[in-house]
Amino acid sequence: MRTDLFDDALPAALHGSGLTLLRGFALPLERALLEDLERVTRAAPFRHMMTPGGQRMSVAMTNCGEAGWVTDRCGYRYAALDPESAHPWPKMPDSFAELGRMAATRAGFDAFKPDVGLINCYVPAARMSLHQDRDERDFDAPIVSVSLGLPATFLWGGLKRSDRPRRLPLSHGDVVVWGGPARLVFHGVAPLADGYHETLGRRRINLTLRRAL
Repeated sequence: MRTDLFDDALPAALHGSGLTLLRGFALPLERALLEDLERVTRAAPFRHMMTPGGQRMSVAMTNCGEAGWVTDRCGYRYAALDPESAHPWPKMPDSFAELGRMAATRAGFDAFKPDVGLINCYVPAARMSLHQDRDERDFDAPIVSVSLGLPATFLWGGLKRSDRPRRLPLSHGDVVVWGGPARLVFHGVAPLADGYHETLGRRRINLTLRRAL
């Protein structure tokens, strides 16, 4: 499996880091993605979850697929039911799954079949602190991250929280894939700058497609 495939647009400082940047890769599926996003969020609206320490997350979240990522006083975990409705999370749309498979294959991860989709909604000043994605059972599968709406600055660190992160600008339609030796790299999103996107307004939507169960 190749884990060193990079888009030419990836800054030189990030080459060899285990990150694949696919500029505009989601744009051919834009209409389907946005229509399916609307259906998912009608069934399971965005909400601001609480961390185990009692802090309200600045990013609003929801989920789709076989389970959803949740956080509360009991900790971080995947749950089969939406805690707000007690119903299963909406089924993952075909457009989400197709994009995840195509992007993973382009990055050298064949046969990726995402079973969960985390959906984050950023508004100006919202941020995501450096963290590892380690609640999944299968660390052999990559993470596929899709940016829609307002531009953002992705923070790509190292295998220690103290490692200084690199800054990677992302625009509407960009897809980032990481896995293999970089699967547990610390990453995050800098506070979102204000602006307006013609389709999503003053928002950035981030889809993260994973193999979690």
